[in-house]
Amino acid sequence: MDKRDGGKILVDCLQALGASKGFGVPGESYLAVLNALYDVQDSIEFVLCRNEGGAAFMASAYGKLTGKPGLCFVTRGPGATNASIGVHTAMQDSAPMILFVGQVGADMKGREAFQEVDYRAFFGTIAKWVTEIDDVKRIPEIIARAWSTAISGRPGPVVVALPEDMLTDVAAVSPLPIKPALLEEAAPAAKTVDAILKHISEAKKPLILMGGGGWKETGSQALQKFAEASDLPVLAAFRYQDLYDNHSTSYVGDAGVGMMPSVKDLIKQSDLIVAINIRFGEMTTDGYSLLNVPVPEQKLIHIHASDREIGKIYIPTLGVHAGPNAFSEALAGRSVSGEWAEWRANARAAFEASFDAPAQPSPVDMVAVTKYLRETLPDDVVLTNGAGNFTVWPNKFFKFGPNQRLLAPQSGAMGYGVPAAIAAKVAFPERTVICFAGDGDFQMNCQELGTAMQANAQPIILVLNNETYGTIRMHQERHYPERVSGTSLENPDFVMLAKSYGYHSEYVASTEEFKPAFERALASDSGALLELNISAEALSPRQTLSQIRKAAKEPQQ
Repeated sequence: MDKRDGGKILVDCLQALGASKGFGVPGESYLAVLNALYDVQDSIEFVLCRNEGGAAFMASAYGKLTGKPGLCFVTRGPGATNASIGVHTAMQDSAPMILFVGQVGADMKGREAFQEVDYRAFFGTIAKWVTEIDDVKRIPEIIARAWSTAISGRPGPVVVALPEDMLTDVAAVSPLPIKPALLEEAAPAAKTVDAILKHISEAKKPLILMGGGGWKETGSQALQKFAEASDLPVLAAFRYQDLYDNHSTSYVGDAGVGMMPSVKDLIKQSDLIVAINIRFGEMTTDGYSLLNVPVPEQKLIHIHASDREIGKIYIPTLGVHAGPNAFSEALAGRSVSGEWAEWRANARAAFEASFDAPAQPSPVDMVAVTKYLRETLPDDVVLTNGAGNFTVWPNKFFKFGPNQRLLAPQSGAMGYGVPAAIAAKVAFPERTVICFAGDGDFQMNCQELGTAMQANAQPIILVLNNETYGTIRMHQERHYPERVSGTSLENPDFVMLAKSYGYHSEYVASTEEFKPAFERALASDSGALLELNISAEALSPRQTLSQIRKAAKEPQQ
């Protein structure tokens, strides 16, 4: 082998593993990597971002959407700390991601050199694995491990620090194999599957709760086939409703923020919960109130790809270490029967009824808008959102078909939607991608419109402008009615802003204007931004701002 520097070896390894996209912001601490990327522009696209937080969000979303590690490259110190929001999001989303961070040279470490950070300490609690490559000869070994770690078990983010002098060192090392190692999922034993079917058959109100990272189309389809054959209700965990065909009569909704009372009752009244690949987050359990900690009243069967998730919060009746796809495929061709047909039918009816909401007290009525989008959007559309009350519209008022996807952060991170939409267009340029963003949420990463313009990856962005941080305003009115503090926004002209980035953009003043404006947005070859005129009074689908305030004040009277 010819001698190559560390930057070249690193990029060669990523190329051998099948990497085709990377997101980042340049920095002098990893110039050798940027130099190596210059030579492989035809096979690895480096998407130049405007802020490391946006770049990390893009990598996280790319990993969640494709199942391959989303790659992010940032410089040391401030670049790494900016990127930490994307690492945290990838961890809570169980999304495969690798963050490469420049590091000071070995001869300066431990002196608090310029922009020096101990990355193992900084990222240790929010990443799946954090490491630093000190020897150029170990690059292939560590990159192969980082890739496997990111995608195996419970997928997640890996952080790899790259000392500047290591990247310029040279070595003759063997390249990685052409393909990454094939990682087979852990599968349940046949007797375990039989035992689970027996538990289900003995239940009166069984419930399947599914979610988490690492699902494949085959696994989702196998689970749906089993659930439909057995007439079992299936509930999705927080922001994982795109993993299951919402049009199936077995699908009964999602357990997440703004959980419907019917869904809470479904979980509480169930006598058997088969939890597949979920980590029992706060949102899915309504603050851990729907199941007793640590021993639920409901019989619990917990299946997860990571043994560390089983028994982490709830002690299950039966814990099964198995991947979601391998487990679901083990159910293929099987079925079980019982006296729960009415239980499933009532749950499905409640889900269907949840789409009935009153007309909104707003110039643009989002009930009407989302109804139009449900009926119009293509069957492979990708929806994205960040955080805020506006997320109720893509999360609760859209029925996801088997090929439609939702990119939404488990971490509740504002600013995720725009970078995620750009990443989706980078991954799948031919697909329609719609980002829902509040006016505050949009301004967290609106500069990434420049990334979209440069990468020719421009989605359609719907900015729901109510001139307030809506979620916090809602909580203010509930706890401190009429004492508005720090939540009113003075905004720029979003239409002009988007035009400056080459976007087709329009202001939508009324509900009637939305349909023709959206049709023009779909026809645009440069992406589009539609600013929607939303009243702050319409903070939630079923309760106005005035009603929230009045309810908060009544006990004081």
